[in-house]
Amino acid sequence: MLPSWIWLWVLFVAPFAIVLAYSLLTRGPYGGLAAPWTLENYQRLVDPLYMVIMLRSFIMAAVATALCLVLAFPLALFISRAGKRKNLYLQLVILPFWTSFLVRTYAWLFLLRDTGLVNTVLQHLHIISAPLPLLYNDGAVLLGLVYGFLPFMVLPIYATLEKMDESLLEAAADLGCPRWRAFWLVTVPLSVPGVIAGFLLCFIPIVGEFVIPDLLGGSETMMIGQTLWTEFFSNRDWPVASAVAVALLCLLLVPIVVYQHIQMRALERGR
Repeated sequence: MLPSWIWLWVLFVAPFAIVLAYSLLTRGPYGGLAAPWTLENYQRLVDPLYMVIMLRSFIMAAVATALCLVLAFPLALFISRAGKRKNLYLQLVILPFWTSFLVRTYAWLFLLRDTGLVNTVLQHLHIISAPLPLLYNDGAVLLGLVYGFLPFMVLPIYATLEKMDESLLEAAADLGCPRWRAFWLVTVPLSVPGVIAGFLLCFIPIVGEFVIPDLLGGSETMMIGQTLWTEFFSNRDWPVASAVAVALLCLLLVPIVVYQHIQMRALERGR
Protein backbone atom coordinates (compact mmCIF):
# COMPACT_ATOMS: atom_id res chain seq x y z
CA MET A 1 0.00 0.00 0.00
CA LEU A 2 3.01 2.33 0.36
CA PRO A 3 3.06 3.52 -3.30
CA SER A 4 -0.67 4.28 -3.09
CA TRP A 5 -0.23 6.28 0.10
CA ILE A 6 2.71 8.21 -1.37
CA TRP A 7 0.66 8.96 -4.50
CA LEU A 8 -2.27 10.14 -2.37
CA TRP A 9 -0.15 12.39 -0.17
CA VAL A 10 1.84 13.93 -3.02
CA LEU A 11 -1.07 14.55 -5.42
CA PHE A 12 -3.96 15.23 -3.02
CA VAL A 13 -3.07 15.89 0.61
CA ALA A 14 -0.10 18.20 -0.03
CA PRO A 15 -1.86 20.34 -2.69
CA PHE A 16 -4.98 20.52 -0.52
CA ALA A 17 -2.88 21.68 2.46
CA ILE A 18 -1.35 24.43 0.30
CA VAL A 19 -4.77 25.61 -0.92
CA LEU A 20 -6.11 25.49 2.65
CA ALA A 21 -3.19 27.64 3.84
CA TYR A 22 -3.79 30.11 0.99
CA SER A 23 -7.45 30.40 2.01
CA LEU A 24 -6.44 31.61 5.46
CA LEU A 25 -4.17 34.40 4.22
CA THR A 26 -4.93 37.92 2.95
CA ARG A 27 -4.83 39.26 -0.59
CA GLY A 28 -1.76 41.37 -1.25
CA PRO A 29 -1.95 44.96 -2.53
CA TYR A 30 -1.23 43.78 -6.08
CA GLY A 31 -2.73 40.34 -5.77
CA GLY A 32 -1.19 37.16 -4.52
CA LEU A 33 -0.75 36.48 -0.81
CA ALA A 34 0.07 38.50 2.27
CA ALA A 35 -0.26 38.39 6.04
CA PRO A 36 -2.13 38.32 8.39
CA TRP A 37 -3.99 35.04 8.80
CA THR A 38 -7.75 35.51 8.68
CA LEU A 39 -11.11 33.76 8.28
CA GLU A 40 -12.57 36.67 6.33
CA ASN A 41 -12.27 34.78 3.04
CA TYR A 42 -14.73 32.15 4.25
CA GLN A 43 -17.08 34.83 5.55
CA ARG A 44 -17.22 36.29 2.04
CA LEU A 45 -18.58 33.00 0.70
CA VAL A 46 -22.03 33.86 2.10
CA ASP A 47 -22.13 36.79 -0.34
CA PRO A 48 -25.18 36.37 -2.64
CA LEU A 49 -22.89 36.35 -5.68
CA TYR A 50 -21.05 33.21 -4.59
CA MET A 51 -24.19 31.58 -3.20
CA VAL A 52 -26.06 32.02 -6.50
CA ILE A 53 -23.12 30.69 -8.55
CA MET A 54 -22.71 27.72 -6.20
CA LEU A 55 -26.43 26.96 -6.36
CA ARG A 56 -26.42 27.25 -10.16
CA SER A 57 -23.47 24.86 -10.37
CA PHE A 58 -25.20 22.22 -8.24
CA ILE A 59 -28.49 22.57 -10.13
CA MET A 60 -26.77 22.29 -13.52
CA ALA A 61 -24.78 19.29 -12.29
CA ALA A 62 -27.93 17.60 -10.94
CA VAL A 63 -29.89 18.16 -14.17
CA ALA A 64 -27.00 17.04 -16.39
CA THR A 65 -26.43 13.93 -14.25
CA ALA A 66 -30.15 13.08 -14.36
CA LEU A 67 -30.15 13.42 -18.17
CA CYS A 68 -27.05 11.23 -18.37
CA LEU A 69 -28.84 8.58 -16.28
CA VAL A 70 -31.98 8.68 -18.44
CA LEU A 71 -29.91 8.23 -21.60
CA ALA A 72 -27.30 5.85 -20.19
CA PHE A 73 -29.52 3.24 -18.54
CA PRO A 74 -31.30 1.96 -21.67
CA LEU A 75 -28.03 2.14 -23.61
CA ALA A 76 -26.16 0.15 -20.95
CA LEU A 77 -29.01 -2.37 -20.78
CA PHE A 78 -28.97 -2.76 -24.58
CA ILE A 79 -25.19 -3.27 -24.65
CA SER A 80 -25.29 -5.81 -21.80
CA ARG A 81 -27.73 -7.92 -23.84
CA ALA A 82 -26.08 -7.42 -27.25
CA GLY A 83 -24.31 -10.78 -27.29
CA LYS A 84 -21.37 -10.99 -29.70
CA ARG A 85 -21.64 -7.29 -30.65
CA LYS A 86 -21.18 -6.20 -27.05
CA ASN A 87 -17.52 -5.25 -27.50
CA LEU A 88 -18.28 -3.26 -30.64
CA TYR A 89 -20.89 -1.15 -28.87
CA LEU A 90 -18.57 -0.60 -25.92
CA GLN A 91 -15.86 0.64 -28.27
CA LEU A 92 -18.35 3.09 -29.79
CA VAL A 93 -19.13 4.43 -26.30
CA ILE A 94 -15.43 4.84 -25.52
CA LEU A 95 -14.59 6.22 -28.99
CA PRO A 96 -14.97 9.94 -28.02
CA PHE A 97 -12.14 9.53 -25.49
CA TRP A 98 -9.76 9.03 -28.41
CA THR A 99 -10.13 12.74 -29.16
CA SER A 100 -9.14 15.65 -26.94
CA PHE A 101 -11.92 16.83 -24.62
CA LEU A 102 -11.18 20.44 -25.60
CA VAL A 103 -11.41 19.64 -29.32
CA ARG A 104 -14.74 17.87 -28.83
CA THR A 105 -16.10 20.87 -26.94
CA TYR A 106 -14.90 23.26 -29.65
CA ALA A 107 -16.73 21.10 -32.21
CA TRP A 108 -20.04 22.06 -30.57
CA LEU A 109 -19.18 25.72 -31.20
CA PHE A 110 -19.05 25.06 -34.93
CA LEU A 111 -22.30 23.09 -34.76
CA LEU A 112 -24.34 25.51 -32.64
CA ARG A 113 -23.16 28.99 -33.62
CA ASP A 114 -25.30 31.26 -35.82
CA THR A 115 -23.44 30.19 -38.96
CA GLY A 116 -22.96 26.63 -37.74
CA LEU A 117 -24.21 23.38 -39.24
CA VAL A 118 -27.51 23.23 -37.33
CA ASN A 119 -28.69 26.74 -38.16
CA THR A 120 -27.41 26.51 -41.74
CA VAL A 121 -29.31 23.28 -42.42
CA LEU A 122 -32.51 24.58 -40.81
CA GLN A 123 -32.34 27.78 -42.86
CA HIS A 124 -31.68 25.92 -46.13
CA LEU A 125 -34.72 23.75 -45.40
CA HIS A 126 -36.72 26.96 -44.76
CA ILE A 127 -37.69 25.73 -41.29
CA ILE A 128 -36.40 28.95 -39.72
CA SER A 129 -35.87 32.40 -41.18
CA ALA A 130 -33.22 33.59 -38.73
CA PRO A 131 -30.52 31.72 -36.79
CA LEU A 132 -31.62 30.23 -33.48
CA PRO A 133 -29.73 31.31 -30.32
CA LEU A 134 -28.28 27.86 -29.65
CA LEU A 135 -25.08 29.06 -27.97
CA TYR A 136 -24.30 30.88 -24.72
CA ASN A 137 -27.26 29.65 -22.70
CA ASP A 138 -28.11 26.90 -20.21
CA GLY A 139 -29.30 24.58 -22.96
CA ALA A 140 -25.94 24.63 -24.73
CA VAL A 141 -24.10 24.00 -21.46
CA LEU A 142 -26.36 21.07 -20.57
CA LEU A 143 -25.92 19.61 -24.05
CA GLY A 144 -22.14 19.82 -23.73
CA LEU A 145 -22.14 18.37 -20.21
CA VAL A 146 -24.34 15.42 -21.14
CA TYR A 147 -22.27 14.73 -24.26
CA GLY A 148 -18.99 14.94 -22.35
CA PHE A 149 -19.94 12.87 -19.32
CA LEU A 150 -22.43 10.33 -20.71
CA PRO A 151 -19.79 7.55 -21.05
CA PHE A 152 -18.99 7.90 -17.34
CA MET A 153 -22.59 6.95 -16.59
CA VAL A 154 -22.88 4.20 -19.22
CA LEU A 155 -19.79 2.20 -18.24
CA PRO A 156 -20.48 1.57 -14.51
CA ILE A 157 -24.14 0.76 -15.18
CA TYR A 158 -23.11 -1.63 -17.93
CA ALA A 159 -20.55 -3.28 -15.63
CA THR A 160 -23.33 -3.94 -13.11
CA LEU A 161 -25.94 -5.15 -15.60
CA GLU A 162 -23.45 -7.37 -17.42
CA LYS A 163 -22.92 -9.38 -14.22
CA MET A 164 -26.64 -9.83 -13.59
CA ASP A 165 -27.88 -13.42 -13.57
CA GLU A 166 -30.38 -13.76 -16.43
CA SER A 167 -32.01 -16.69 -14.64
CA LEU A 168 -33.54 -14.21 -12.19
CA LEU A 169 -35.63 -12.73 -15.01
CA GLU A 170 -36.57 -16.21 -16.16
CA ALA A 171 -37.67 -17.08 -12.63
CA ALA A 172 -39.78 -13.91 -12.48
CA ALA A 173 -41.42 -14.84 -15.81
CA ASP A 174 -42.12 -18.37 -14.56
CA LEU A 175 -43.88 -16.86 -11.55
CA GLY A 176 -46.14 -14.85 -13.85
CA CYS A 177 -44.36 -11.49 -13.57
CA PRO A 178 -44.72 -9.31 -16.71
CA ARG A 179 -41.53 -8.05 -18.35
CA TRP A 180 -42.04 -4.43 -17.30
CA ARG A 181 -42.66 -5.47 -13.69
CA ALA A 182 -39.62 -7.79 -13.69
CA PHE A 183 -37.59 -4.86 -14.98
CA TRP A 184 -38.60 -2.65 -12.03
CA LEU A 185 -38.40 -5.41 -9.40
CA VAL A 186 -35.27 -7.24 -10.57
CA THR A 187 -33.15 -5.28 -13.07
CA VAL A 188 -33.41 -1.81 -11.53
CA PRO A 189 -32.59 -2.84 -7.91
CA LEU A 190 -29.60 -4.90 -9.06
CA SER A 191 -28.29 -1.95 -11.08
CA VAL A 192 -28.27 0.46 -8.10
CA PRO A 193 -24.51 0.11 -7.37
CA GLY A 194 -23.70 1.02 -10.97
CA VAL A 195 -26.15 3.93 -10.92
CA ILE A 196 -24.59 5.32 -7.73
CA ALA A 197 -21.07 4.94 -9.13
CA GLY A 198 -22.15 6.68 -12.35
CA PHE A 199 -23.79 9.46 -10.35
CA LEU A 200 -20.58 10.14 -8.42
CA LEU A 201 -18.43 9.96 -11.57
CA CYS A 202 -20.65 12.51 -13.32
CA PHE A 203 -21.98 14.84 -10.64
CA ILE A 204 -18.72 15.59 -8.83
CA PRO A 205 -16.62 16.67 -11.86
CA ILE A 206 -19.58 18.47 -13.47
CA VAL A 207 -19.97 20.78 -10.46
CA GLY A 208 -16.43 22.08 -10.93
CA GLU A 209 -16.40 21.91 -14.75
CA PHE A 210 -14.74 24.90 -16.43
CA VAL A 211 -14.22 24.23 -20.15
CA ILE A 212 -17.81 23.46 -21.20
CA PRO A 213 -19.53 26.34 -19.34
CA ASP A 214 -16.84 28.78 -20.45
CA LEU A 215 -16.97 27.86 -24.15
CA LEU A 216 -20.66 27.06 -24.61
CA GLY A 217 -22.20 29.26 -21.92
CA GLY A 218 -19.98 32.29 -21.64
CA SER A 219 -20.72 34.86 -18.97
CA GLU A 220 -24.45 34.14 -19.12
CA THR A 221 -24.10 30.75 -17.40
CA MET A 222 -21.43 31.36 -14.77
CA MET A 223 -20.50 28.25 -12.80
CA ILE A 224 -18.09 27.70 -9.94
CA GLY A 225 -15.24 26.56 -12.20
CA GLN A 226 -15.32 29.87 -14.08
CA THR A 227 -15.50 31.73 -10.77
CA LEU A 228 -12.35 30.01 -9.54
CA TRP A 229 -10.51 30.86 -12.76
CA THR A 230 -11.62 34.50 -12.57
CA GLU A 231 -10.58 34.90 -8.94
CA PHE A 232 -7.21 33.22 -9.47
CA PHE A 233 -6.10 34.73 -12.79
CA SER A 234 -8.18 37.88 -13.44
CA ASN A 235 -8.72 39.30 -9.94
CA ARG A 236 -5.56 37.64 -8.54
CA ASP A 237 -7.45 37.10 -5.30
CA TRP A 238 -5.83 33.81 -4.37
CA PRO A 239 -7.16 33.63 -0.79
CA VAL A 240 -10.83 33.95 -1.81
CA ALA A 241 -10.38 31.55 -4.72
CA SER A 242 -8.75 29.04 -2.37
CA ALA A 243 -11.60 29.43 0.12
CA VAL A 244 -14.12 28.74 -2.66
CA ALA A 245 -12.14 25.64 -3.71
CA VAL A 246 -11.96 24.32 -0.13
CA ALA A 247 -15.68 24.92 0.44
CA LEU A 248 -16.55 23.20 -2.84
CA LEU A 249 -14.39 20.19 -1.98
CA CYS A 250 -16.02 19.86 1.44
CA LEU A 251 -19.49 19.98 -0.12
CA LEU A 252 -18.57 17.36 -2.70
CA LEU A 253 -17.25 15.04 0.00
CA VAL A 254 -20.76 14.77 1.44
CA PRO A 255 -22.21 12.40 -1.21
CA ILE A 256 -19.05 10.28 -1.09
CA VAL A 257 -19.25 9.92 2.69
CA VAL A 258 -22.97 9.12 2.49
CA TYR A 259 -22.31 6.47 -0.18
CA GLN A 260 -19.56 4.87 1.88
CA HIS A 261 -21.84 4.85 4.94
CA ILE A 262 -24.60 3.13 2.95
CA GLN A 263 -22.11 0.55 1.67
CA MET A 264 -20.84 -0.18 5.18
CA ARG A 265 -24.38 -0.67 6.47
CA ALA A 266 -25.17 -2.96 3.55
CA LEU A 267 -22.08 -5.06 4.31
CA GLU A 268 -23.03 -5.26 7.99
CA ARG A 269 -26.53 -6.45 7.09
CA GLY A 270 -25.04 -9.02 4.71
CA ARG A 271 -22.97 -10.46 7.52
